[in-house]
Formats: sequence, structure tokens, C-alpha cells
Amino acid sequence: MPVIDAHSHIYPDKIACKASSAVGEFYGVDMNAKNASASALLAACEGSPITHHLVHSVATRPDQVATINDFIAEQCRLHPNFIGFATMHHDFEDMEGEIDRVMALGLKGVKIHPDTQKVNLDDPRLMGLYEIIAGRLPIVIHTGDYRYDYSHPRRLKRILRTFPNLVVDAAHFGGWSLFDYALEYLEDENCYVDTSSALEFLGPRRTVELARAYGIERIMFGSDFPMWSPVNEYNMLSAMPFTEDEFEAITWHNVERFIGQEIK
Repeated sequence: MPVIDAHSHIYPDKIACKASSAVGEFYGVDMNAKNASASALLAACEGSPITHHLVHSVATRPDQVATINDFIAEQCRLHPNFIGFATMHHDFEDMEGEIDRVMALGLKGVKIHPDTQKVNLDDPRLMGLYEIIAGRLPIVIHTGDYRYDYSHPRRLKRILRTFPNLVVDAAHFGGWSLFDYALEYLEDENCYVDTSSALEFLGPRRTVELARAYGIERIMFGSDFPMWSPVNEYNMLSAMPFTEDEFEAITWHNVERFIGQEIK
């Protein structure tokens, strides 16, 4: 059966190590030896049960948007097991035109990271983006960071209430480092959550508790490559006491529903 990693970052070869190091500096993790290229991601998963990768990158300036989107689209053309998500920046001039363009390129959604982009999740400029993509494309949103307020789950709650047709993955179990706060705000909302950058912090018992509190149908497996090894993350998840049907939903069917596409 397919196993889909719903949260992976990739960068062009010439900046793959530099970009990885920058991510590590942001989170206080030593990433200097990690290569975040597409080929490194594929090599890291070779021989494992992981068959597909939802890939993206983040624009920290508006002039990076089109270049990153072209790169992600090209990598998806080269690697059919990649599912590409576009980036967007809150100061990009023609959001609607770029969304039309990336859809024509075959990209399947959008990814934003309010903390590294330094913008509130419910900033009016981003509310404009949500209006454009609601009912058209899903979005992965980095949610939660104890050091910042940009991506707090309470901001996402407002967005979900404003745009009921917006399909959202609240990444990192709804709020990285704010896992219990996230459940408080998002338990009864209409969104997905992924497991990226969460399993190591939560441990098996709390992971299963949170997954069942949200509802298994909302949970998607994600690794946050290159931050963590996709294979190690998969192995941790597979060792947890989920039923076979629950595990299949988390690693396959829920991602299909999120992107609106069957994966075989």
C-alpha cells in the first residue's frame, strides 16, 4: 500500500545544505550535516515503506515565490512520487495570478510558515490568500511555536470559522510545542493535523491520545524532513498501538482526502 509523508521540505542542490543549516539555527538544532535536496530525501527513504512525499519550501521574501514554485513543479515532473505544494508570501503582488499559474503547473496546494515569514496567521493579507484558495487548493500551515504568537492555534480557529471551505493541515499536531493548547482550540474545528516534529516530543501514549481526541480521520503522517529522518518517524509511528485501519488512514487515505487525489 502507499505510505505518504505529508510534510517534507526540499531545496535546490546548490543551497540544500545552507537552507538546512538556516532551519536548524531557527529551531536551535544542529543541521549542518544535513542535505535537504530532493535526491537526499529519496535516498533517505530508499528501501523503506514510504512511497510518496508531499514536498514544499517557504518564501521569506516575495521575490522568491515564483522561483520556488517553479523548482517544486520541476521536482514533481522529475519525480512522480512527489506531491508539490506552492509557496506564497503575504507581500506578493498578484496572489491570484500566481495561484492560477501554480495550478496550471500541477501543484496541489500551498504551504506557508508564519513564524519564518514573520506575519500573523490571520493577517488581512493572508486572509486574502485564504479567500482565493478556499474550495480550490488545500493549505499546509505551520502552526504553533512557544517563542512567537504569529502562528498560535487561536488565530487558526478564526480562519477556519471565516472560511469553512478552506482545507487546512495545521502542521505539527496543530501547534508545535503547544500541543495541548492546539487541542483546546482545534479539537472541534474542521481541519487536519500532521505528525511532523511532534512524535519525539509527545511520545507514544500522548500521540495516540491526541490522535483519537482529534479523530483518526484528521491525522496525517509527516516527517518534517530534513529536520527528522522520515524512516525513523515512520518507525516510531508504526510501533504505536494504532489498529491496522487507523494506521492505513494516517499514512495513506487521510492524505488522499486532504489533497483531493487518489494515490496508488
